[in-house]
Amino acid sequence: MTIQSRARPLSRRGTLLGTAALASGPLSMPFISKAGAADPIKIGLLLAKTGQIAPQTEYLAQGTYLALEQRNNMIGGRPAELIWLDEPSPQAATQNMQKLVQENKVCAILGGSLSSNALAEEATAAELKIPLVIDNAAATDITGKNCNRYTFRLNTPVIVQSRMLAPFAMTYGKKWYFITASFAFGQDILKSSRDLLKAAGGTEVGVDEVPLNTADYSSFILKIRQAKPDVVLGGLSAGDLSTFLKQWNELGMKGKIPFVEIAIGDTDIWAVGPEAASGVFTKLWLYNNPNNPPEEKAFADAYMKKHNRPAADKAWMGWITAKSLFESIEAAKSTETMPIIEALENWKFDRAGVHYNYRKWDHQMQLRNLVVQVKPKITDKWDYFDVKAALPENPAELDKVFGTPEEVGCKMG
Repeated sequence: MTIQSRARPLSRRGTLLGTAALASGPLSMPFISKAGAADPIKIGLLLAKTGQIAPQTEYLAQGTYLALEQRNNMIGGRPAELIWLDEPSPQAATQNMQKLVQENKVCAILGGSLSSNALAEEATAAELKIPLVIDNAAATDITGKNCNRYTFRLNTPVIVQSRMLAPFAMTYGKKWYFITASFAFGQDILKSSRDLLKAAGGTEVGVDEVPLNTADYSSFILKIRQAKPDVVLGGLSAGDLSTFLKQWNELGMKGKIPFVEIAIGDTDIWAVGPEAASGVFTKLWLYNNPNNPPEEKAFADAYMKKHNRPAADKAWMGWITAKSLFESIEAAKSTETMPIIEALENWKFDRAGVHYNYRKWDHQMQLRNLVVQVKPKITDKWDYFDVKAALPENPAELDKVFGTPEEVGCKMG
């Protein structure tokens, strides 16, 4: 694939005043110049403002804005600003993505709260030739068969998280019942977990694929109770997961059959409440993990001071992706596409034994995942989890765990 770098004049005065665009061809200008030094670097933020994912995207946005505030709203000596547009559906999200690029003149975009949206957005990023850093969506195909040179992704793919969680699920037994959402995220979990169960010689005793925003899970829970599985493997997201776990408890199932799922968000479990919360999950980050490096502890402290509540994992996810992009723009000394992409491909976070980077050939961020279990007794309204493991146990095995090019299926050229 040939990458074309979209030149962006550093002065936006004509655009901001509604005047005609410059008639001349693309300009090549230094990152800092007398004419453009005062013009802000514009970065798009594409996250849902309403819907069942909104409690998560609020934290994603807050972490993103805090990352910029910690830089005094400056990148490479120039003021910088975020422009946040809504992400209500795949079609509307891509329309807003076009608006960010063509009208707001952003140099890069952060976002992608749901896998269904992110899959559409990454295709649009390639069409528009704009760097896109996906901060939340976990569908395997994003950095798998749908990968492209313009798209980077933080969240660990579903298949990788499923591999990490499967051994813990197997400790309860090999008779599994699946309850998953009937959209990209849930379908991905169902397929990958089924494959892992089959390879281990296990038995599928039931499966339900449920619509988004399901209000009543009682009929599904009764089917699970009758099937008597060793473990329930979930694939529900955000508010749907919270609703299910509340009703699971109301129908007397908490503690009767173990529940496991990948990619829990703090907002998901906080919404359940201490009486109903249960389960074993994977997650990327925990605000009070004693193994967090000093820079992340400082972020958690700054977030608490600003918002008077702990930083959810989604706040960190917004923060680390924004940090990677801001530092890459600064390292590139450019607001043009190719220099930013090349800088992201070389970006690294390496602090106190904690290491993150985007793998060059699929643009997937590699980082260890936590396996967490809900505490048997919750005494703090924010502190729900005990950390059971950080996987892989040997950080040197990250590349192996995330898969080979043949396994991943990314062919970006």
